[in-house]
Amino acid sequence: MFTGIIEHVGRLAIARHAPQDTVLALDLGPLAEGTRLGDSIAVNGVCLTVARLDGAVAGFDVSAETRRKTTIPGWAVGHTVNLERALAFGQRLGGHLVSGHVDGVGRLVERRREGDSERFTIVLPDDGSVQVVEKGSLAIDGISLTTWDCRGARCSIAVIPHTLAHTTLAGLRAGHPVNLEQDIVGRWVEKMVGGGSRP
Repeated sequence: MFTGIIEHVGRLAIARHAPQDTVLALDLGPLAEGTRLGDSIAVNGVCLTVARLDGAVAGFDVSAETRRKTTIPGWAVGHTVNLERALAFGQRLGGHLVSGHVDGVGRLVERRREGDSERFTIVLPDDGSVQVVEKGSLAIDGISLTTWDCRGARCSIAVIPHTLAHTTLAGLRAGHPVNLEQDIVGRWVEKMVGGGSRP
């Protein structure tokens, strides 16, 4: 599990895409200390397992299912990503519970300044795989954020200067795809109220 509080922004050193899978490698920077083979790291909100470790450089294997549900197929060498190590019991939960299991890919459609912060408007996937509520939690590229102005398939988030300075959100432009994970509690409520699994 993760919290959606980004610890470091990394850059891809390797991004090899085959028809059914992907191999990634990136420098973990300060997160390398204490990281071991088999550890889970959220990379732009995607829970990946450290399969190779060479100093501070971690390698990851990405399955076909993960490729289908995330923005990973569009990643290339040099792409910047938000990184967070798995939550340890006893740590503070500064954001919200994030599993790293992306529900779907959304798209940034508008970005505008509002005072010192910025308002980002996101369009959710049209297959209903991501549900949001007013003042609820949503992980966007692994970042724990609060939704508001939720209307149909759109919602807005307010991004404060600190978050812009310490995540990849500063580089997003209209049209950019983003990994989305809805609140885990909301996922279970949706399943129980809906009477079954998603389509």
